Amino acid sequence: MDTFLNSMLDNDFYKFTMQHAVFKLFPKAQAKYAFINRGNHHFPMGFAEALRQAINHMPSLQLTREEKKYLKETCPYLDPTYLDFLQGYRYDPEEVTILQQGNKISVTIQGYWYRTILWEVPLMSLISELYYKLNQLQGDTDEQVVATAKNKIEKYNQLGVTIAEFGTRRRHSYHTHRLVVQTLKQFGTGSFIGTSNVHMAMLNQTKPIGTHAHEWFMFHAAKYGFKMANSLGLEHWVNVYRGDLGIALSDTYTTDVFFSQFDKMFTKLFDGVRHDSGDPLLFADKTIAHYRKKGIDPLSKTIIFSDGLDYQKVARIAEHCKGKIGISFGIGTNFTNDVGLPPMNIVIKMTEAHPDEAYWIPVVKLSDVKGKYTGNAEMIELSKIILGIHD
Repeated sequence: MDTFLNSMLDNDFYKFTMQHAVFKLFPKAQAKYAFINRGNHHFPMGFAEALRQAINHMPSLQLTREEKKYLKETCPYLDPTYLDFLQGYRYDPEEVTILQQGNKISVTIQGYWYRTILWEVPLMSLISELYYKLNQLQGDTDEQVVATAKNKIEKYNQLGVTIAEFGTRRRHSYHTHRLVVQTLKQFGTGSFIGTSNVHMAMLNQTKPIGTHAHEWFMFHAAKYGFKMANSLGLEHWVNVYRGDLGIALSDTYTTDVFFSQFDKMFTKLFDGVRHDSGDPLLFADKTIAHYRKKGIDPLSKTIIFSDGLDYQKVARIAEHCKGKIGISFGIGTNFTNDVGLPPMNIVIKMTEAHPDEAYWIPVVKLSDVKGKYTGNAEMIELSKIILGIHD
């Protein structure tokens, strides 16, 4: 059976929310992205051709009337003009370049940002699914997949925490993903609150979850400079969403820099923050201290934890934060790729941005893991100097 996507909405929600904002604010901006094989996985011969075949199928995807109606009803903050645009949007395979040399592959994306922003997540899910399929790596049976997901969500129910599924990009397969979300919905009453995948949310009549990603702030650095990236990124988000989608991502240029720029207006206006790198307990303590310093009750705010979570990590974080601040968890690969095979360690990152009529500028990300920075080495050093980061 061929490995193809079968819905325009088979993508993470924050890709659509960012696309909507880019469509409104930066229609002339361009972007480049690159695939990064962090796990040094070996790809079999013919992989590039199989991936190209799947990509060449993607222009046949289009937003259906039912999908458009679902977005209109579920996400009233998305403009009708954007929904009309999305209905007419078609993937352009010429925006993606794939090369294979031996067991290594290179994948790059380039084009207008409002178009290319949708490629990252479906491309990663296709790469992951094709990797297992072409290497003939057999995972668990459907019954085992369901049993594993049921066991996990029942443990989270007992823990008394809220859980969302964030596992599209490194899923074992579409089929596995669909089984997992169905199981979470069936047995997760009280704890399962939704999924980042809009297609899966629609199928299961649950909530699509997400706001923005690192690329939002990385682009703002390219356009406005590192000093202004966080504050203008947040301000533009507020201008578009007017209080909706109020979880701010904190670690594009380290959490310490973020909180130094997260002034009282933003602190009051945003519902909370998302943790995506570094020590989660240290992050919780910093966040609680920040809210108290601003005279805001931390229990009125929420931290969304989303960094490589499993049950043990969730239990440790929940115990630490109990009675101190609101918490919720986004669990990805541990839900959608727990089938008895090693999950892939792959990412696709924005590498350069071309704001409006300017020129190509390398973009970087400085996570809260010391030294785990991504992007152009010279630009990383420049950003650290400008932002006063010493490590």
